[in-house]
Amino acid sequence: MTDNIIDIIKFSVPALIVFATVYYLFNNFLQQQYQLELLRHRQNAGKDLLPLKLQAYERLIMVCDRISVDNLAFRLFNSDMGVNELKNAMLIAIQQEYEHNITQQVYVSENLWKIVKLAKDQMQDMISRTDGSTSAEFVTNFYRSLSESKADPIAYAKTAIKKEVDLIM
Repeated sequence: MTDNIIDIIKFSVPALIVFATVYYLFNNFLQQQYQLELLRHRQNAGKDLLPLKLQAYERLIMVCDRISVDNLAFRLFNSDMGVNELKNAMLIAIQQEYEHNITQQVYVSENLWKIVKLAKDQMQDMISRTDGSTSAEFVTNFYRSLSESKADPIAYAKTAIKKEVDLIM
């Protein structure tokens, strides 16, 4: 009987060692295959995502351009408008541009989105603080206050967008 137990142990121990070794090697192989497949998936997703990201950067540049002083004045200025009408039209135009492109924040960094939002807020604030007796005087004063400010928020936002694009290219 003890000989039978010893014979069982002689065959079982090496079999268990072989089983454990095969299990360990197979498990490592499966983990590596999983990591490789995950890497392939991320690379393919990155290829699909790059055009969307570039399109988002393009849209943000366009937003900045559309809420710039020059563009707002060109699109909205009418000599028949009162100052408050022009201010309101500019503020509404800026807000609409921002809201129309709010989904672009999904494709850009959080910091860049904060910069774009800050540029929008600063433009709206400058419009609200600028005065004039006529709409033409308002536009002139607006240009003056922008040129006197330390930095143009729109130019800063455009530069930040271009720098982030350079990082992904």
